[in-house]
Amino acid sequence: MQNGDNAPLEIRLRRKSRLVEVAFADGTRYALSFEYLRAHSPSAEVQGHGPGQDVLQIAKENVGIRAIEPVGQYAVKIVFDDGHDTGLYTWKVLHDLGANHAANWARYLERLDRIGYVRKPATGA
Repeated sequence: MQNGDNAPLEIRLRRKSRLVEVAFADGTRYALSFEYLRAHSPSAEVQGHGPGQDVLQIAKENVGIRAIEPVGQYAVKIVFDDGHDTGLYTWKVLHDLGANHAANWARYLERLDRIGYVRKPATGA
């Protein structure tokens, strides 16, 4: 897939395992945790309005997803149970979140550690 622009072949919400599975035509398949998706929301509330303005999301270990709603032919809106629902996850954003998961997750955990935040175990759905 070029630039992750093509629509996913499949998006599955796995409430019990707290994952969203996304499969793309290029053969890539990603399992993204609810916490990861919430912490990396493409919304201005999380990303800010410019470089270096992103807001670290804390205490999202047990966030749930109420719904995944299609937005045209280019994105989905994820409705989280903490009230957050403003980020549009375009096909490119979803592909990039999957492709860069390891680096993004490590950076997120490092930032939490830097402020002394200790993640709580997920309690399940």
